[in-house]
Amino acid sequence: MQTEKTNNLQAPAAASSFTEIFNQYQERFILFANSYVRNQAVAEDICMEAMLIYWEKRDSLQPGTNIPAYILTIVKNRALNHLQHMHVRLEVEDRIMDHASRELNLRISTLEACNPSDLFSSEIQEIIHDTIRTFPHQTQKVFMMSRFENLTNREIAERLGLTIKSVEFHITKGLKVLRTNLKDYLPSWVLLVI
Repeated sequence: MQTEKTNNLQAPAAASSFTEIFNQYQERFILFANSYVRNQAVAEDICMEAMLIYWEKRDSLQPGTNIPAYILTIVKNRALNHLQHMHVRLEVEDRIMDHASRELNLRISTLEACNPSDLFSSEIQEIIHDTIRTFPHQTQKVFMMSRFENLTNREIAERLGLTIKSVEFHITKGLKVLRTNLKDYLPSWVLLVI
């Protein structure tokens, strides 16, 4: 019975101690975090997380632990984790942008190198028609419907009783052969595919 009373007395003392620490250091912790993460809402979240972690682990701390320094260490580590996560995200975004930039440059250089009269040259037309004639019957049919009748993959699938994946397979197969046969005419090839 006495132990129960003692625990009840310690709980309010711990709660008031927590409130005092919270009130005294909250703004400082937020300012510290915000000076690094440069986002007030994130800094406030980091501070609240640090306080909660302290509260959950308060009973396991060594006697004499400098509580504000302990909480500030948690704030520091959370802010560091946030910044490292941002760094990784920015690197990924940079790689995506770099890839998009390279692809755009390829399209620009391909279009600049394109001579529209070459697209209609009899030599290219002959290569295209000869190549298509070598396709297996189903691939030829799917490819012609896609590229010359401008049908969608779904429309082709419905007309021929195929799955969309089968249609995609036949188109990819045909494009691969055409790419090989038109390798000397890359600008023409790119426009043909588009």
